[in-house]
Parts: sequence; structure tokens; C-alpha cells
Amino acid sequence: MARVGLLVLLLALAYAAVAVSASGGAHRHRHHHRHRRGSRSSARLRLVPAAPDASLADRAHDDRQRHAYISSRLASSTSPRHGRRRAAEEPESSAFAMPLTSGAYTGTGQYFVRLRVGTPAQPFVLVADTGSDLTWVKCRGGASGSSSSSSPRVFRPADSRSWAPIPCSSDTCTSYVPFSLANCSATAMPCSYDYRYKDNSSARGVVGTDSATVALSGGGGGADKKAKLQEVVLGCTTSYDGQSFQASDGVLSLGNSNISFASRAAARFGGRFSYCLVDHLAPRNATSYLTFGPADDSSSSDARGAPSAPLPSSRTPLLLDARMAPFYAVTVDAVSVAGEALDIPSAVWDVTTNGGAILDSGTSLTILATPAYNAVVKALSKQLAGVPRVTMDPFEYCYNWTASSTPPAVPKLEVRFAGSARLEPPAKSYVIDAAPGVKCIGLQEGAWPGVSVIGNILQQEHLWEFDLANRWLMFKQSRCAH
Repeated sequence: MARVGLLVLLLALAYAAVAVSASGGAHRHRHHHRHRRGSRSSARLRLVPAAPDASLADRAHDDRQRHAYISSRLASSTSPRHGRRRAAEEPESSAFAMPLTSGAYTGTGQYFVRLRVGTPAQPFVLVADTGSDLTWVKCRGGASGSSSSSSPRVFRPADSRSWAPIPCSSDTCTSYVPFSLANCSATAMPCSYDYRYKDNSSARGVVGTDSATVALSGGGGGADKKAKLQEVVLGCTTSYDGQSFQASDGVLSLGNSNISFASRAAARFGGRFSYCLVDHLAPRNATSYLTFGPADDSSSSDARGAPSAPLPSSRTPLLLDARMAPFYAVTVDAVSVAGEALDIPSAVWDVTTNGGAILDSGTSLTILATPAYNAVVKALSKQLAGVPRVTMDPFEYCYNWTASSTPPAVPKLEVRFAGSARLEPPAKSYVIDAAPGVKCIGLQEGAWPGVSVIGNILQQEHLWEFDLANRWLMFKQSRCAH
């Protein structure tokens, strides 16, 4: 499963009811199909907090597996073909909104989006993953064999008038489809893939194109107005193994790839997409959105959580770099704790020295390369030295938060990105609830050299907008819930 795979692997991520949960993650490929000119629209996909059902140790274990995959993927990156990124089409005044809901009822820790595929449109529940490049659905009747899925929601390409297989000899298959199979005895044979995941799960199928139906919002089009995205690259997974794929119908690819759904949708809807993650411990009915087109933040709040006028966004360059593909990388200039800048080698944040930092919706706990992890944890634990320690896997520092009648003060953590953009996450995003009365420093150590990953818990209660056309990442504090 390598690329999109590992990202989907995180499908099985879950999180304890007393632990952290979050929203839910692989490659960068380009789609060479011609984009049709569309309306200036944006689309919103409802996002809901991840499920708090599995143990925190399991979630941390899955995060480490995902990080190992990300690191190996980036380390082995040579010079893949990327081609020129298409200029985004002129955006329109509307947006399209796709509801995203929590996977809590399935016992997973992901965010699910409902997407309608094919003609006539067939509905599916997919994992929204910023680390995936290939959108795929469980399938029946594909060229690779019969489906092993017992779900009533399986895509039947024969029933879709708009389904078109991609030949194995095509440039899309040979250059951009992750884990495409070399077997191509006849040029007209469909492009096949066989993903192998770190947890020994796998997905096999064929690749084609089909339409996706989305509901528009804004632009005076009315609540019932719909639009079709044509020639969306779609994997038809005819057989799969592993627990990773039991909870959903497949994956919605939001990665930096020319064949991802994000690339296709953003090209038509303003060249950008955004998401806002509610508190990872929020109730199931608290929802947020994944939006294509102009971001709409009607849920800004002040420091006390009270509604307020929308806050101005911070802005930092978005590194759509071949070395980091298909992930979204940013440059970290400094990290401070309690107002004091930490001594972290600049190489840790430099993509040219096998470092760097990415934002990943599929990783829950933030993972820092060893020099950064040591510096941040040392500074936080020093500030919390007066709080009684307790032992709780998988964390190095956990505290009995009820030992005193006065709650301890959590030191302020600040991440400064290039361009002086500052992320000041709420304390609960890095000193997290791990059990009743117990809080832990919710960070994990990653290998060095290696990439650092800003997980979805550290991203929560902020609106993140990915301007792919102009290569900017904007973010600001928000309550997210609608």
C-alpha cells in the first residue's frame, strides 16, 4: 500500500474515550487529463471528530507506523515525474460542500466524507486523507476479480455510463498511479495496482476515470444546485485484505498529486481547499467542513471560546516540493515554550538535509524528529516539574492533574513558520487528556534524520486553507463546529 496505502492504513486508527482522538492521511502524482472550465465555486465537506474507541497506545502505534512509511517514502524519493502544475481555473462565486462525519460509530479515528461517484451517482463513505494521491472505492465487477467486500456499498463500474478504464500503457498509469503493476501484455489492458501496507493489509484493483457529483453552496445557485466533476481518477479496488479497510468504502485523496481528488476539485473551485478540525474530544454531532473554493469561516472565537469577528489569517509558503511529495510541507523557523526560543538545529526543519515538516490529517499525535522532540519535551516538562508524575504508555511524561485543587498552568507552545506566521495551539492540543485526571505531553519522537509531522490534534480548532494555485498555507483560530 505504500503511498495512498499507508495513509489509508490510518483508517484503523482509533482513540480511547478518555484519550485523544482526531481527524483523519500519500503521494504526489499528476493528472494529465484536461480540466474543464467550471464555475467559481467552493465545496464543503462536513468534518466530524474522530472516534475515541481504541486505546491511545494503539493510536500512537499506528501513528508510528504511518511515520515510518512517510519517512521511507521521502527517503527513497528520487526524481519522480511531476510535470507542470496546471494553473487553477478562474474561480467562481459558489462553493461545493460535501458533508464529513465522524467515524466514531465504526470505532475508527478518521473523518469520513460522503461522495457520489458515477452516472447514475452511487454514494460512498470515504476517509478524507491529505496524504493520499489516489481516490479509490471498494468495487465489484472490475477486471481484477470479484470483490471481497460484504458492504452493500460497492462500486459497480458496469453500471456507470461515465466509467472509463485507464490503459496500462498510458502515461497516467506508468508515471503517476502508485504501485501500478508492470504486467501490461496488451496496451489496452486496464491499469492495475497492488498496494501493500505496513500492517500487512493490501488493496488490489484497476484504475479508471469517472464523474463525481457534489452539492454547491453560495453563488446564488440555491441549496439544491449540484455540479459534476468529470474525469476524476478513481481506483476500483476489487479485493483487499486487512482491518484497515473494514470501516469505510475507500479513500478520498487530498494529497499533493496531479491525480488526487484535491487537485481535480481545486482546479475547478478556486485553486484551493480548506478544512477545520473540531476538538478531538468533541461530541459526535459536532461537525466541521472540508471546503473547495473560498474558505467560509463563520465560527471564529476569542480566547474564551466566545463567538467573535473572523480573525485575520496567518500565512506561510506551502512547499509543493518533489522531495516531499505527496505531502504538504512547511518551513518551521522556530519553536518556543513559555516565550523562550528552543535550541533546535536548523537542519531539522530543512527539507534539503532530510528534515522538514509536513501537515498530515491522517496522523493524530505530532511526531518530532529527535532533536526537536528532546528540546520541546524538556522545556515543557521543566515547566510542569511541580506536578506529580504518573506512568502511562506510550508517553514519556504524564501527570496526575488532580493532585492539586488548583489546576497547573500549562506553558504556552508556539510554532513560528516562515513569513512570521505563528501557530499558538490551545494547551489541550499538546498536553492532552490521556485518562481521567491524567494528562500527558502528547508528542512522539521520530527518527533523525527524518521528517517531522504536525498531526491533526495539534491542528485542531484552526481553519487551514491550502492555496495550491499560489502555494500558500493560511491558518487561523476557529471553533470549527457548524
